[in-house]
Amino acid sequence: MKSHAKVVVIGGGVVGCSVLFHLARHGWTDVVLLERDELTSGSTWHAAGGMHTINGDPNVAKLQKYTINLYKEIEELSGQATGVHLTGGVLLAATEARLDWLRGVVAKGRYLGIDLEVISPKEAAELMPLLDPKQFVGAVRNRDDGHLDPSGVTHAYAKAARKLGAEVERFTKVEDIVRRPDGMWRVITNKGEVVAEHVVNAGGLWAREVGRMVGLELPVLAMEHMYLITEDMPEVADWNQKTGTEIMHAVDFDGELYLRQERGGMLMGTYEKANKPWSEFSTPWNFGHELLAPDIDRIAPSLEVGFRHFPAFQNTGIKQIINGPFTFAPDGNPLVGPVRGLPGFWVACGVMAGFSQGGGVGLALSNWMIEGDPGADIWAMDVARYGDWAGMAYTNAKVRENYSRRFSIRFPNEELPAGRPLKTTPVYDLLSAKGAQWGVAYGLEVPLWYAPEGVKDEFSWRRSSDFSHVGKEVAAVRDGVGLSEISSFAKYKVTGEGAARWLDRMLACKLPKPGRMTLAPMLKEDGKLIGDFTLANLGSEGWFLAGSGIAEQYHMRWFEKHLPDDGSVRIEALGASLTGLSIAGPKARDVLAKVSRADVSNAAFPFMAIGRMDIGMAPCLVGRVSYTGDLGYEIWVAPEYQRAAFNALMAAGAEFGIGLFGSRALNALRLEKNYGSWGREYRPIYGPLEAGLDRFVAYGKEADFIGKAAALAERKQGGKLRLRAFILDATDADVIGDEPIWFGGAVRGWVTSGGYSHNSKKSVAMGYVPKEIAEESDGFEIELLGKRHAARLQAAPLFDANFERMRG
Repeated sequence: MKSHAKVVVIGGGVVGCSVLFHLARHGWTDVVLLERDELTSGSTWHAAGGMHTINGDPNVAKLQKYTINLYKEIEELSGQATGVHLTGGVLLAATEARLDWLRGVVAKGRYLGIDLEVISPKEAAELMPLLDPKQFVGAVRNRDDGHLDPSGVTHAYAKAARKLGAEVERFTKVEDIVRRPDGMWRVITNKGEVVAEHVVNAGGLWAREVGRMVGLELPVLAMEHMYLITEDMPEVADWNQKTGTEIMHAVDFDGELYLRQERGGMLMGTYEKANKPWSEFSTPWNFGHELLAPDIDRIAPSLEVGFRHFPAFQNTGIKQIINGPFTFAPDGNPLVGPVRGLPGFWVACGVMAGFSQGGGVGLALSNWMIEGDPGADIWAMDVARYGDWAGMAYTNAKVRENYSRRFSIRFPNEELPAGRPLKTTPVYDLLSAKGAQWGVAYGLEVPLWYAPEGVKDEFSWRRSSDFSHVGKEVAAVRDGVGLSEISSFAKYKVTGEGAARWLDRMLACKLPKPGRMTLAPMLKEDGKLIGDFTLANLGSEGWFLAGSGIAEQYHMRWFEKHLPDDGSVRIEALGASLTGLSIAGPKARDVLAKVSRADVSNAAFPFMAIGRMDIGMAPCLVGRVSYTGDLGYEIWVAPEYQRAAFNALMAAGAEFGIGLFGSRALNALRLEKNYGSWGREYRPIYGPLEAGLDRFVAYGKEADFIGKAAALAERKQGGKLRLRAFILDATDADVIGDEPIWFGGAVRGWVTSGGYSHNSKKSVAMGYVPKEIAEESDGFEIELLGKRHAARLQAAPLFDANFERMRG
């Protein structure tokens, strides 16, 4: 075994072998994989081996499509058979709500290049003869589904990597990982140690244990997962003989089942409600090529549905029940990327759909390590989407919930209850008493809307029980004044003698003067958006940044990566140590004037001003800015004073009819201003010109900010896309994001977000289209729930297009 390597990959399952292969294919051949036993010894060897392109996140779906297309290449390069059977599949709907969801999946596939088609139950039965069409209301055909040989695929990755110069060390158990003073890593094994610049934790079932070696507690948990294999079935033999093909895959979402042919019989797996974690606190190192005891009673309710939906199973015997552990993250997506605070330490774990996602994970991680960027928008898989709040108890609760809902519908207005409430602000109980209906952002409870007594969310793809009440919240803001709780924003403090110089390099904007704020795009080296903030100059106090709450860990990782070594800059994520309130609407200044002795007139405190003032008795930092696009103020206050500030504002606002509003009303308000949001309109695949943030980029400033050359090149070339707002002819439903935008009879773009703008009484969609058609006012259509609706480009904001209310 070599003593030094550029990269050590820990774990010889499909993910670790994929990472090794992709590193070697990209030219990093001084790489070695360490496996404590034989390759495939964790979850890989007993996997059902299914593969599919469908995923709730379109960017993950792209990587799944890449993974499936990769198998031919690694088979040819390695000479190792992968056992790929591209049978195609049917996705089945037993309810109209499920069929609505599937229509959305088909629509998404139009711009992803995934060949999907809505078909009738009768057509589904003609393709997959074991199902009973009377049990379903519709289906979708997917031509890219299939299955493979898990062992063959894993060894193909490993053999291909070896041919490219990588090394694989089996029966080499990692016992500790120690960081040296020079930043290199000592990977200590039972056969000696390897010193490496980079370490990749692809430990699978042992990912937690590997993480703990460097002081990291990863939010992953293994769950027992069962599938059965039947005896040979005459129906299978008849179909094979008659058509010369295998029986295609089927996913029965409402039955919580997946099925495929296995030799002369069938394989049926289930994500049962009565699930069971495995080895909750630590994974035994001696676990290997072994299975867990089957528990057919636990999966019996799902099997009963399966036998009803697929009657042929009633006439066959069960040959084997496989029960083995698979690891899951709280939301079911992988954990991939560099770990904040541990330079050179990477994770690629929690990949429960390894044969659909393993290739994409390997590609993204190798790109990230070599090029400094994953080469795709992989936020849904980024390990930075979780913070310290995602501890073991939280992970256990959320993984169990996710497992039990693996095939369940997640409606756009549905909030999942497990592991909540965890983080709350001091006014949580006050808002709850007012009827707050809660969501969650980065672990923190966030008010979505305020319900009268006896009214709650009714989950639906269409406008629901909150619709009229959100409309009243919007009216409170636009007609008078509204108050919202905004602690879910991420807040940062930047200090030190080098702070201004550092911010000038990190951010693409012109730095504001003391007592002023500005909108601040942040770019990567390739000129694409990695963040959008509000930057405030607090004079001698330093600088204040506010940004997307869900991206706090993501942005802190980026900030810390670029900090100077001389200690001249300090950045702190303020988190729960700073809470927030916002007031907005034409009467907002009147309310603020009643509770503060400061001069808040337009002359003394103009748009984008910021300063310290007392709200009642509570010392606050107040900025004149509002995401509502109206006259408004953001009020930042220490948590011990938040209740006092809240009560003072509500009391002062009573004579002006002050009302509470939540994030759903805020969405309706920002849409009629054509305001984008991080994670939707602003993501690392869009440039500032494309995203409409070009006017906030100070191309001419002296500082050579990160991404400047690429942004200038985009500006000169014009980019490829444009973010646009559309008014949609919709009646009872609104877009939520990822719907296709049609023009000239073809899909030309995609929706990023949208909803109903109650004040303007319009259904609004925001999305990207090619720049060549971005000025066309008519001719657009947006596909929603299986129907194409006429859409008109809305160039000017629906509300306050001249910014008179906001600036006045």
